Amino acid sequence: MATSAAQFFTEEQKEDIKQAILNAELDTSGEIRIHVENNCPGDVLDRSAYIFEKIGMKKTQLRNGVLIYLALSHRKFSIIGDSGINAVVPENFWDTIKDEMLMRFREAKFAEGLIIAITKTGEQLKKYFPHQKDDVNELSDEISYGKD
Repeated sequence: MATSAAQFFTEEQKEDIKQAILNAELDTSGEIRIHVENNCPGDVLDRSAYIFEKIGMKKTQLRNGVLIYLALSHRKFSIIGDSGINAVVPENFWDTIKDEMLMRFREAKFAEGLIIAITKTGEQLKKYFPHQKDDVNELSDEISYGKD
């Protein structure tokens, strides 16, 4: 494993992930972010919620941000949505996407797993938050990293 989360993906993989985010957001007003760090102290959902807040994901007008969180050395990941999404989607909304990610992760295809998850997240968000003419990109499309 790379020494830091920021070195885990190659530059080409980082660009492919960013492009997947850009493509997914063409069809939805939802915002998708990726956060990668080595360690996840405690519960993965608690940590994801903390990171969600820390990187400003609650700042979208429709509260329709989605965070895909990876903790590399602890082998944990999650997908969480903001309150606007959670108010309209069914329970277990993310399970199918998480299952597909896990299948790729077990094959050590981490970038591929993320790209599939991003694409499917965009498809799902389109149903509830279709892209509008006046939509603006409210959050960065860059991968964020923990400081470990």
